[in-house]
Amino acid sequence: MDQFKWMDALTLAKLIREKEVTSDELVEVTLKRIEQVNPLINAVNSLVDQTTQPSHPSGPFGGVPFLMKDLEFFAGTRYSGGSKYFKEFIAPVESELVSRIRKSGLVTIGKTNTCEFGIQPITEPALFGPTRNPWNTEYTAGGSSGGAAVAVAAGIVPVAHASDGGGSIRIPASCCGLFGLKVSRGRNPKNPDPVGIAISHCISRSVRDSAALLDATHGAGVGDPYPAPRFEGSFLHEVSKTPKKLRIAYVTTRFDGSPIDSDCVDAVMDAVKLLTDLGHEVEEAMPRIDVNGFTEAFTVLWYQLLLIGVAPLEQLVGRKPTGGDFEPLTWAILEQAKTMTGLDYLFATTYMQSLSRELAQFFTSYDLLLTPTLSKPPVKVGEIKYENDLDNYSKVINGWVPYTPVANATGIPAMNVPLYWNEAGLPVGVHFMAPYGDEATLLQLAGQLEEARPWKDRYPAVSI
Repeated sequence: MDQFKWMDALTLAKLIREKEVTSDELVEVTLKRIEQVNPLINAVNSLVDQTTQPSHPSGPFGGVPFLMKDLEFFAGTRYSGGSKYFKEFIAPVESELVSRIRKSGLVTIGKTNTCEFGIQPITEPALFGPTRNPWNTEYTAGGSSGGAAVAVAAGIVPVAHASDGGGSIRIPASCCGLFGLKVSRGRNPKNPDPVGIAISHCISRSVRDSAALLDATHGAGVGDPYPAPRFEGSFLHEVSKTPKKLRIAYVTTRFDGSPIDSDCVDAVMDAVKLLTDLGHEVEEAMPRIDVNGFTEAFTVLWYQLLLIGVAPLEQLVGRKPTGGDFEPLTWAILEQAKTMTGLDYLFATTYMQSLSRELAQFFTSYDLLLTPTLSKPPVKVGEIKYENDLDNYSKVINGWVPYTPVANATGIPAMNVPLYWNEAGLPVGVHFMAPYGDEATLLQLAGQLEEARPWKDRYPAVSI
């Protein structure tokens, strides 16, 4: 099976259709890969009973092994959310997104590790332990889709489900040297989320796998409150199209002007040179963002998202949680969320709407905004931890993750592209944001960058 190493999902699906390999054979070898490398990186926290899967699935990814983040309802499988409160809970239904993933032909063989309820930019849950970066296992994989990113980076699967409420696709994609697309608000169906900041999609090695999966899943579900603008074409086709000459703004500081790590500056400037060489117009410019106001408003929305996400699940478990059921950080956020008022929520949403208008105005002058994905390279496992002080913890997190939440708050699409590795051999991603609904331009540019600076043959130290 070595001949099938590092192939992307679309290539594997083609080989299955041509009977060069069977889905069962690929599932078997994927399970062996998990057995081989998972003890070193802790990407997969449970396996799925294959008797619940179609034996010969059809669709663009027919028969290709896949992993689901442990934050999505997948009927008949364990849903833990990275929390011991739900460690024995079996999902009674599946989400609309999971149904569409099934129809695409992907065969889900396991669930990937995530921090408790996806609320941190690292993946170190008390229930399952830390997920480790395959480029150097002393470092974080990022989060909250750390298990998904590590599984793809290490070669267990070519693409894995991921979700993103503040950067949780793009952060681990940056830390692990992968492509990660955060789609527009309402582009994919989503479980009830009145806050509107979280989306689900995937992390992949190839741009085309991400685009093809989006072709299979996009479009509002029945009753979704905020569908994205309709896209009538093929996202996969966009990847092979040469983008027009783009006008791209870039920043090398945080939005308040404070400095960031030199590796992240170097990654952006390296991308600026590459973009210029490709014929794009690139200049330094920054949208007006009141960082203090944004942080305050986003905190309200983030805390409320956790509260409304956990509350309905209590009914399914059959008992109310206590402080001992959750990690201290989760419990502290839940308690803080309960003290917030309707007026707090109204002010937060009003601020985010004003920021959305500000960015929309910015994008009348520029096609894209380029930033670092993070303010410094991957941190070490255990470096970011909650020590009974929410304010201090928030300062640490916001300092490391100053860019990605802006796309969640405003609903715009954004992507991490792996173009740069530092002298320590760790990936340092760059981050592009686009106007609302414009995944097409992002995918066109990503395809161009992937061709100009391919990353598919860069493999981490821990891999199959």
